[in-house]
Amino acid sequence: MNLQKDRILTRPIVVCLLAMICCALWGSAFPSIKSGYSLFQIPQGNVSSQILFAGIRFFFAGVLTVLFGSMANRRPLLPRAGSWKRIGILSGFQTILQYIPFYIGLAHASGVKSSILVGTNVFLSILVACLIFKQETLTNRKVLGSIIGFSGVVLVNLSGAKFSAELSFLGEGMILLSTVSNAFSSVLMKKFSRQDNPVLLSGYQFVLGGAVLAVLGFAAGGRITNWTAPGAFVLLYLAFLSAAAYSIWSILLKYNPVSRVTIFGFMNPVFGVILSAVILNEGQQAFGLKSLAALILVSLGIYIVNSAAANRCPGPSAN
Repeated sequence: MNLQKDRILTRPIVVCLLAMICCALWGSAFPSIKSGYSLFQIPQGNVSSQILFAGIRFFFAGVLTVLFGSMANRRPLLPRAGSWKRIGILSGFQTILQYIPFYIGLAHASGVKSSILVGTNVFLSILVACLIFKQETLTNRKVLGSIIGFSGVVLVNLSGAKFSAELSFLGEGMILLSTVSNAFSSVLMKKFSRQDNPVLLSGYQFVLGGAVLAVLGFAAGGRITNWTAPGAFVLLYLAFLSAAAYSIWSILLKYNPVSRVTIFGFMNPVFGVILSAVILNEGQQAFGLKSLAALILVSLGIYIVNSAAANRCPGPSAN
């Protein structure tokens, strides 16, 4: 039964379908977070309240993940004593060290440069997996596919706005730190899922990381006071999408090379632009030639990395 499951979760069509579902969910986070800030009346520059908002979101994402995982396994999803160290490390990289620098950086850097820097996460994940953790081999196809896919990310984020070359530690530096942390989290998830259920790891790292973010945001003066039914619904949806997307993503990472999965991350900004145009009526250029060209570049990059010559994954225990 496990062997059959391994084969199903390594089939290219299955990996593509599940990864695209994750990217669509994450892409919907961009307009949903904007809606949430508006509904809860959180100012754009209020970093402490944004971190508090993120902490509440991820805490409930963890609760939902553990609940759904327990229902799927027909028994409570409880960590073993030795699992808490791995949960703590993963939570540090995936939630705490990713989102605190991200919100600080976003307040000091332009949205365009932030989105482009975040887009380097895919290439960084592949480099970390190949060069540091030795989980797979760095090939010319992986490098070429990452460069082509990243060019699509750059293209979809350039909307004619002036692009300044100025850099700052609190701006671009914090965004880069967040991106590096996220890259390590993907590789660590693959490593730790050899010993623990990836859904368990996802759920409890969200609970722990969300609690830390919420406490830090509140201690820094963050407050969320304008509670309404629409605002609560948006917050619940954000928790759900994090729980669903990251749980699926972590399962894919367990059974596939990091490069085969993370390369789909280039689709996140593409979905973000398109869904922002649909939901928030923003960016009429989302359905223009620029976005079409970006989609083609990203798709080509994904194809190159996932082609048979780039990866041959024998199973989750092969690395």
